Amino acid sequence: MQRPTFIPPSPTEPPTMRGPRVTTAAPMPRAPLPITRPLTPNEFNTALVHLYRGELTRANTWRVRLDGTTNWAVLTTGATLSFAFSSPSNTPVMILLNSLLIMFFLFIEARRYRFYDLWRTRVRVMETEFFADMLAPEPDSDQSGPHWRELLAQDLMEPHFNISLLEAMSRRLRRNYVWIFALLALSWVTKVGIHPTIAQSFGEVYDRAAVGPLPSWFMLLFGAAFNGGLVWLGWLGEQSQESSGEILSRNEARDKMGSGTPNE
Repeated sequence: MQRPTFIPPSPTEPPTMRGPRVTTAAPMPRAPLPITRPLTPNEFNTALVHLYRGELTRANTWRVRLDGTTNWAVLTTGATLSFAFSSPSNTPVMILLNSLLIMFFLFIEARRYRFYDLWRTRVRVMETEFFADMLAPEPDSDQSGPHWRELLAQDLMEPHFNISLLEAMSRRLRRNYVWIFALLALSWVTKVGIHPTIAQSFGEVYDRAAVGPLPSWFMLLFGAAFNGGLVWLGWLGEQSQESSGEILSRNEARDKMGSGTPNE
């Protein structure tokens, strides 16, 4: 802490203005930061290995979180179907409400999948470009496009998602949730057809589709629109660029890191 400096009053000042004046000394200029020296090969390898371990931990953490939402969807679906078919007097509306709840779980899982995809892409770039090249060097591997270290540094400085939210929802729908939605749709048709008694005609099934003040035609139209939207969402992901599997290849990892989508 800087100590104040006392200056005696000037003789020309009026008596009422005289008195010790306090001033603060000017702050010392900040010394420039030292220039970072280049890393040795051993230091670079050690730093990259620690970065790889950190990104791998992030990817594993978000991968576990994906399983959490899928487990919620399976458990709620099982509980809903058990309640709906436990008694003929139980309403099939629970199946419809559960479908909306599963859609909300799909939205949450898609958001988590975007983070998982971000970390796993970094991990795959380091695996395919650093570790694979260490085991089997390829001198001409970095001749086309930017260097992999430039891609990784740019992604660290300006992180961005590699896929959109709709594409993430499409992937999780086609790989997990399509079977849950198909089971719910089949269960609703079965519930309406057999409870409280087995329907003898399509007209009877049509009449049972009504829910309170909502007519049958509205419920059937809502169901067709809902399932049609799921089909469109699954088709949307098929049209987008996607990897051949869960594990990204070398070129796929480079392409995804080099062409990301803005954060939402």
